[in-house]
Amino acid sequence: MPICIECRYPVSTLYTTYSKADDKALGKGVRLTQCPRCKRFADKYVEHDFVVLFIDLVLIKPQVYRHLLFNRLGREDDRFDPSIIRLGVLLLLFDVYLTWARIEKATPSSQSLTPTSLPTSPSSGNTTNLELSSIEHPSKFLATQPIILQYFFFLALCTLETLSFHLPLHFLLSLRLPRPFSSIIPHYPHKALISTALLVSSFTKLFPLLLLIWQYDLPSSASAVSWAVIINNIAALEILLDCGYIRASLLCAVGAICRAGVGWGILRAVGIGGGAAAAGVVETGDLIDMGKRMMESVGLG
Repeated sequence: MPICIECRYPVSTLYTTYSKADDKALGKGVRLTQCPRCKRFADKYVEHDFVVLFIDLVLIKPQVYRHLLFNRLGREDDRFDPSIIRLGVLLLLFDVYLTWARIEKATPSSQSLTPTSLPTSPSSGNTTNLELSSIEHPSKFLATQPIILQYFFFLALCTLETLSFHLPLHFLLSLRLPRPFSSIIPHYPHKALISTALLVSSFTKLFPLLLLIWQYDLPSSASAVSWAVIINNIAALEILLDCGYIRASLLCAVGAICRAGVGWGILRAVGIGGGAAAAGVVETGDLIDMGKRMMESVGLG
């Protein structure tokens, strides 16, 4: 059932059509429903185009999130809207690009992996510098694989990281916990809508598309995008669950910890560690610290 995007009051319809010949996107041929509680238009975005929606998403306006989550993309059968599936695939592909580029920047370059860059140990006997290079830099194994295998590796990595972020939130929000735990973790069983909120709020991952036009420092740009995604995820969960920013931040922190653990474990399993593994979870550590500070501020820590 649609809701008023201003006060969340349920309404029967968002608009009334009185002329099929006119264009609804231009505000012609429709009359917007007035909310019986707040006396404002129930959903003004019905007659707004995508550009206005995108600008208000950037500004993190609660009204546009309520419009998308409850009145446009939400389904009563708890299934994903086809447009959300396409958005999720697009975000995943951009995440592959960002993760691949960030780890490539953080991994020692091919010049530092050359045999002449490593001294021969006197106790190594007939051990060559090339053998030492392969021992000290196991990440070179991935870099020497065909490009298609590297791509599928990072595609699998980002897919597992995304699932490890969404699934713990699905599990926590599906629980009916007794007090006082229910005051920290709210109950919300609609899994498709939870993932929809997280995917819609992750639209800032598309911003690196500008790197094709302007050259930026990739690690700094990736960190800025990660922070923007975190802030939008927290805002989206708060708007969806109406639980307050502190609890939404804690939920995002739980998902981020699971995602960081999965990503770190996979990277370590293939021999990529150190700065490369840390590069993929730096924003997670910042989010955890922020969550701890919020817990301390409300007396939970």
